[in-house]
Amino acid sequence: MVSPNSELTPVQLKIYRAIKRFMEEHGYPPTVGELSESQSRTKASIHAVLNSLMQKGFLRRSVGKARSLEIIRLPQATVIDVIAIPKLGSVPAGNPINTEEHRAGEVFVEASIAGKDPCFALDVTGSSMMGADILDGDTLIVRHQPLAENGDIVVASIDGEVTVKRLSMLGGVIRLLPENKTFKPIEVGNASDFRILGKVIATRRLVAATK
Repeated sequence: MVSPNSELTPVQLKIYRAIKRFMEEHGYPPTVGELSESQSRTKASIHAVLNSLMQKGFLRRSVGKARSLEIIRLPQATVIDVIAIPKLGSVPAGNPINTEEHRAGEVFVEASIAGKDPCFALDVTGSSMMGADILDGDTLIVRHQPLAENGDIVVASIDGEVTVKRLSMLGGVIRLLPENKTFKPIEVGNASDFRILGKVIATRRLVAATK
């Protein structure tokens, strides 16, 4: 049993706020299906978050009813340290982005996520990584680093074009793997101009308010 005083994770807090906002706008709680659609998450994922929120004492739900969620406790206000990191345009396609002329604003992120290493942000275009819950329009938080491990999701430049893919390094072959079966892997040839620009460490998604 999780202690009611446990701190909410970012995902739990996001779902909690979505429920609270829905109830304020409609006067009744959302269904799992409505939360799944508005948050772009599977119903199984929503069920898991709701169970955690109930275990921690923030929600209560009656068995057998579709709209039975009830908020029974508010999370304590906490002060979160945030830092500004540069936004450097969009991914997957474009010119190399690790130069100052491509700066397109700033994004504020939790200091605990960014850490002490330099980071940058990119907006996602396309659906090649949807299987990794990276969707068109998302903003990626990327730790600037020239090296990565097998299986990491990276932002890489190959022959002057930038893409976000899962890095595969097996049998001496470097491949950039999509998370969508309609896209083909990219094999990095020996003559390719290939650079890893950074590792994806977080994703931000703007969720439209429910009417």
